[in-house]
Amino acid sequence: MGVWELLLVAVVMLLGLCGVLVPGVPGPWLVWAAVLWWALQDPNGLAWMILVGASLVLLVAQAVRWQLPPRRLRASGATPRMAFFAGAGALLGFCVIPVLGALPGFVGGIYTGERLRLGGHGEAVTATRTAMRNGGTSVLTELFACLLILGAWLGAVFWG
Repeated sequence: MGVWELLLVAVVMLLGLCGVLVPGVPGPWLVWAAVLWWALQDPNGLAWMILVGASLVLLVAQAVRWQLPPRRLRASGATPRMAFFAGAGALLGFCVIPVLGALPGFVGGIYTGERLRLGGHGEAVTATRTAMRNGGTSVLTELFACLLILGAWLGAVFWG
C-alpha cells in the first residue's frame, strides 16, 4: 500500500474520531471501515489480526455503551466547544501517556473547556461532573475504543 493510500486511511480514521464527538455521525463505523479498507488493500496476517481486533474492540465498546445511561449531553449544556476540548484532551493524553492517557485527557479537556467558559474551579468541576454523568462516559467509551484501534493500526503500519 502506498503512502497516499495510507494517508487516506489515516484521514478516514481521523474523521471517524471526530465523528465520535458529533451526535449522529457513525464515528466507530468509519474507523472500522478504514481498517477494513487497509486490510483488504494490504492482505497479510498482521492486517487481518488488526481488523479482527478492531471488530472485537468495537463490539465490546458497544456492549459497554448499552450498559451506560443514554446520551443526554445537550440537556446538560454540552456545547461543540466542550466536545472539541474533550477530543483534543483525549488525543493529547493518548499521545503523552500511550493508550491510558486518553481517559484523564478526555476529562481534563472537558474541565479545561468549562474552566475557560465559566471562569471558576468549582463551577468547572460541577459542569464536568454533570457532563460525564449525562453521557460523557458513553462518548469516552466510543472514543477510547477508536483510539485503541488507531494506535494498533499505527503500530502495525510503522513497526509491522
